[in-house]
Order: sequence, then structure tokens, then C-alpha cells
Amino acid sequence: MSTPAESQPRHERRWIYIGACVILIALGVWAVLAFSVVRETARADEKADQLIAALEDAGARTPDKDQIVRVLGEDGGAACANPNEALSRATLLAQLANGATGPGARPVVADSRVVQGQLLIIEIYCPEELDEFRAFVDDLKTDEVAGT
Repeated sequence: MSTPAESQPRHERRWIYIGACVILIALGVWAVLAFSVVRETARADEKADQLIAALEDAGARTPDKDQIVRVLGEDGGAACANPNEALSRATLLAQLANGATGPGARPVVADSRVVQGQLLIIEIYCPEELDEFRAFVDDLKTDEVAGT
């Protein structure tokens, strides 16, 4: 049995080879990106497990693991985005108020456990920010005011 002679011109076959190479390269790039996403998800799951364990040790209620992964991801999300800058601290201090609006809003002596969740998040997700944030929290006037 003999092989039939090639009837396609060489330039037509070149496009087939180029197309196959482009598809292979695209699949390789997709595989690398998919692998890094899976690795990030595994890290986010691991950190969420650490946070849940720390919250349970502190006696706090724990959110769902999937919710923690969605909100904090692997880098702490908004909780670790400049926690020691003025705007982040002002937002925290605004939440430690009596709940009124306008001229009736007053700072209060908050319960000492109010910022413990934030401290745990920073400790697990962005420990390089912890010392400065802990110094800020230690300067707050808190007391054990909520019933346990």
C-alpha cells in the first residue's frame, strides 16, 4: 500500500501548524492559571480554618467557613488593607459609638471583646500589621460592659 502524494500547498499546512501551536500555548497558560487559583483556594481554606479555631478558642460565634473564604480570601481582604491608616481607624472608632446619628452621636466605653475578632484576623492574615494595630487597640478605653 502506498501513501498518496500530498496535494496541499506548503503555506496551507503552515497555518494548520501555527493554529495547533497557538491552541497548545493557550491551554498551557490556562493550566498554569487554574493551578494557581487552586493553590490560592487551598491557602484561603487553611487560613479560614485557623481563624475559626482561634474564634472558638476565644469563645466567639464562628461564621461559616465558605463565608470567611469569600470575604477574607487568602490575604485578609478589607480587614488587612491598611488597617493602621487613619481612615481605617476612623471607621473602627465610628463603630464604637452609641448608635445615634448627627449631634446625638457620642463615643462610648465599648466592651473589651469588640475588637478581638479584628485582632485575630490581623494576626492570621497580615501579622506584619499586628503590633501597630495592637498598640492602637490597647490605647482604646474599653471595659467588660457586656454580659456574658
